[in-house]
Amino acid sequence: MFLTRLISTILILAAILTSGCGRKMEVSEGAGNRVFTDGLKRRVVIGSTPPRRIISLAPNITEILFALGLGEKVVGVTAYCDYPEEAKNKARIGDTIHPDLERLIAMRPDLVVVSTASQLESLAGKLGELSIPVYVTNPRTVREVAASILALGEVTGATARASEIATEMERRISAVESRVKSLPRLKVLYVLQTAPLITAGRNTFINDLIDLAGGISISGAETADYPQFSRETVISRAPEVIIAPASHGAGVVSQDDLRRDFATTPAVKFNRIVRVNPDWVDRPGPRIIEGLEQMAQGLHPKSP
Repeated sequence: MFLTRLISTILILAAILTSGCGRKMEVSEGAGNRVFTDGLKRRVVIGSTPPRRIISLAPNITEILFALGLGEKVVGVTAYCDYPEEAKNKARIGDTIHPDLERLIAMRPDLVVVSTASQLESLAGKLGELSIPVYVTNPRTVREVAASILALGEVTGATARASEIATEMERRISAVESRVKSLPRLKVLYVLQTAPLITAGRNTFINDLIDLAGGISISGAETADYPQFSRETVISRAPEVIIAPASHGAGVVSQDDLRRDFATTPAVKFNRIVRVNPDWVDRPGPRIIEGLEQMAQGLHPKSP
């Protein structure tokens, strides 16, 4: 799964830059070009017309671009970009962190879009030399995901569709908030992977998902984006619900393993292990709303 592999690389690099997604897009005109501010507060210079050859270097970006109706303009994607179905027919340029730069450059993109700061580190130098613009989204909350869609709509000339998507996302976010606001907030362990056990820290969209869904993450105070937790730490924080991906490759243990490792926690004692669709929850794109609704239902199954 994309996010698990990306986290592993981030842990090695230990160098993620911190920034919001940029709720407001700053645009200026100059010398025929357009200048945008991306999710890392970088100035990104793009041509005077919307890009026509776009490369996506993350599954969530690919989903956003297709949702914006830009599938025909997407000329390259990563090996992990598997949604929508049409994305599987696009040229593959390697993985998310270390794409095949020679192939990427040969595709003559007029825009490359990435999702995180760590991806930028491996691209900025070479692509900068060639004046190929690289735009980073970097959302840290669910609403920033919607903002990143609006921003990409501005960059790509798909503002109307972006506004429709963002408006619908906000409607559904607000509906979940209204549904859970008077319900007890349960302590949650979110398991991204095991060996080591990795969860989500304070400044991540996963932590925000848990909060919006009516939970309190036991790792929500951690400053690291994706901290490692020991079994003893989890037990000491007594999660009332354990949330784990329904399928996530070899990194996530089985239901039986979760029950064994955390047998003394309230979550296991009261049979509160919730499985969620990792593509909805771990990808900060349009389908994160399905992930929010699924998580809220898992935390509060008896609520209307």
